[in-house]
Amino acid sequence: MLSADRWRRDDQGRSPDQPIAFIEKQRGAMRIVAVDETALTLGLAPGMMLADARARVPDLLTIAHDAAADAALLDWLAEDCDRFTPMVATDVPDGLLLDITGCAHLWGDEQNLVSAVAARLVHLGLTIRLALAETPDKARALARHGGELIRVGRKLPPEAFNEDRSGYSPALPVAALDLPEEQATALRRAGLYSIDDLARRPRRPLAARFGMAMIAKLARVLGEEDVRIVPRRLPPHLFFVRRFAEPVAHTEMVLGSIRDLASEAAIALGERGQGGRGFTVSLFRSDGDTRRLTIETGRPTRDPALLDRLFRERIDSLSDELDPGFGYDAIRFDVAFVEELGSSQPGLDGGERGNGDVDALTDRLGVRLGHARVRRFASGNSHVPECASFTVPTNTPALPMPWPSPEPGEPPLRPIRLFDPPQRVEVIAEVPDGPPRRFRWRRQMHDVIAHEGPERIASEWWKRRDMTGLTRDYYRVEDARGRRFWLFRHGLYGGEKPNPDWYVHGTFG
Repeated sequence: MLSADRWRRDDQGRSPDQPIAFIEKQRGAMRIVAVDETALTLGLAPGMMLADARARVPDLLTIAHDAAADAALLDWLAEDCDRFTPMVATDVPDGLLLDITGCAHLWGDEQNLVSAVAARLVHLGLTIRLALAETPDKARALARHGGELIRVGRKLPPEAFNEDRSGYSPALPVAALDLPEEQATALRRAGLYSIDDLARRPRRPLAARFGMAMIAKLARVLGEEDVRIVPRRLPPHLFFVRRFAEPVAHTEMVLGSIRDLASEAAIALGERGQGGRGFTVSLFRSDGDTRRLTIETGRPTRDPALLDRLFRERIDSLSDELDPGFGYDAIRFDVAFVEELGSSQPGLDGGERGNGDVDALTDRLGVRLGHARVRRFASGNSHVPECASFTVPTNTPALPMPWPSPEPGEPPLRPIRLFDPPQRVEVIAEVPDGPPRRFRWRRQMHDVIAHEGPERIASEWWKRRDMTGLTRDYYRVEDARGRRFWLFRHGLYGGEKPNPDWYVHGTFG
């Protein structure tokens, strides 16, 4: 029915009197891929040859099947169904699977939730079949082979969806197992026409005749085996939903709802001793379009005021305006990533202690410019100076590698500025393996009046890169004008190299 519904939507609701079939060329012949409700009642079904269908229904209207358009509509519907549950999967070519575990209480109970799903899809102009069961495969089989058609203009009865939690539906045909045509034909020839016929038979002879794959599908349809759906998106750790009786189009009201949902999330995170590092707001428009806003923070947080500021920054940074259309009828607030976060002690001014201002600044810049463009330093797992630090996006979790720090009152052990690659210098030393006394760098001569070292750094013998195969002896030196440099001799004199080279690797200050 999805192809027919899409065609009617694209054709401004035109509904011809004759039945419709959507066709494409398969195995050298034109075959029916999808039909509308009228053609279905006349006995036409997907897979039939077009010639056979025309012989049965001469006035059949045929339309070329557009699989890409159907897939786009299915994805669009899945986006809209995120308002009911974050666990939504597409069942190609024309189905949706919703895992409503833990979501029914938001609508009162499961029946109210499924009725809301039905009302929403019918409102969007779709003809649907719905089923509710404890496993996805069972619900899928009930909907496709036992569900009642629900279409526009028809009042939804309380029993608008199938609900079977007592085992299986005897009326389901063996086609509900989605077996290959050869196996389905063999089952029918053996007198097994329904799921009830298969359920009464011993499994071992069936497995020997039709294979374990058919037995596994049978167990799933009977609800004996549960295989969870694979959602289109990674489900969040926590989510909070706000629904409106009337669509909301005012931006400040939308922002106020986001702030209220952030406060609810803060309470839930506080009870768990956690903080969020990724947050997503999904705005569901009444016409079916969905808009998502995502922010990430450099450190875990549960501060509603901070989240409110960041989402306002995110909206202000949009290239196109946040168009509410006819209004939003639902908003969902997701906490995508969480980390442990204990209670923080406020400072004397009432604010948070630590680098709160710096973190807030980097978060705002990351929202405006993108976190990949705002970076911070992190320590690497290497003793080689040029590999000991690197830059990462500000929203990257902190690595548990400590920074090397000097003793209190001592000068820094490493220069702030490193040259990549180190720059060659000419050095004069009193003895070949002694400290430098004078060196020429960038056409200038520097007289060394003080030095400290050597600090010997061995190469990473398990890695072979340029300039890492020899031992380095580092010296911190100061010239006559008070400038300080970080020099190293590349190679042990006489042992690794007869005449080692010298390099300046960085400058202090």
